[in-house]
Amino acid sequence: MQTTVASSVTFTGTGLHSGRPARMRVRPASAEHGIWFKRIDITDRDNLIPAHWASGVPTPLCTLIRNDAGVEVKTIEHIMAALAGCGIHNALVELDGPEVPIMDGSAARFVDGLVKTGVRELSAPVRVIEVLKPVEYREDDGEHAVWARLEPSDGFEIDFHISFPDRVIGTQNKRLDLSNGNFVRELSDCRTFCRRADVDAMHEAGLALGGTYDNAVVVDGDEVLSPGGLRRIDEAVRHKMLDAVGDLALAGAPLKARYVGHRAGHAMTNKLLRALFDSPDAWRMVECDAATARRLPGVGVRRSDLPMTA
Repeated sequence: MQTTVASSVTFTGTGLHSGRPARMRVRPASAEHGIWFKRIDITDRDNLIPAHWASGVPTPLCTLIRNDAGVEVKTIEHIMAALAGCGIHNALVELDGPEVPIMDGSAARFVDGLVKTGVRELSAPVRVIEVLKPVEYREDDGEHAVWARLEPSDGFEIDFHISFPDRVIGTQNKRLDLSNGNFVRELSDCRTFCRRADVDAMHEAGLALGGTYDNAVVVDGDEVLSPGGLRRIDEAVRHKMLDAVGDLALAGAPLKARYVGHRAGHAMTNKLLRALFDSPDAWRMVECDAATARRLPGVGVRRSDLPMTA
């Protein structure tokens, strides 16, 4: 059955790109509501934005959604991943500004708050988007191909490949089945990362103004500059997978699919969803049976699964 949070839960912190204080409250919602964001600081026009691929504005460094009134919310990928990873289908996410708080750069504190608050079952069945044939979106950046693909699967899987010149990251590959609480155990604590060489460029562009060594992993060649080093040896590729979970949650329903990302990012995943829904013969919406339900993220999640970083 569809779910929502059992009661409201509040998160406070700083916007990663704006550097401004940010307060967010996740509220319960009824069945068939889906996930919506509400800008409570805006009262002169429509302040509700659906967490949906059609509202997505392709951007390279975060996930941004915007409504027809021009009201937008950005850096939603980690809270969307937490909601999907905890199996929460319906919620109203209220914000007092344009950006979700970055917290520690991962989804762990969001997951912790959601699991503490609890999940309430609603009186409507879950419907899933079943991918029937492969759909791919590809770009050539001049030197290396960048692509993402959705393929048929019995559950929800992610297969990701990254490659960076900094040897502390280098080339990393990982594949995960996201059933049985694996998102919480394997991905939720993995933080956003950047190269030291890119920090100044982002600041000059007015981005990452709230970034610190405490809410991002900063690397430089062979070194991890953030205190405490890496949480996992392959934290970088795991964080890319976390981002993909959040970006794919904009499909509007759980996916029964395998996502393969090759150096892909937020914008490419949004373009992949657009390609999927532009291909009516590549997918269908089906009511979730018991076997499929056991393979979806959120089933079997326990607070004890959450890494101690939360």
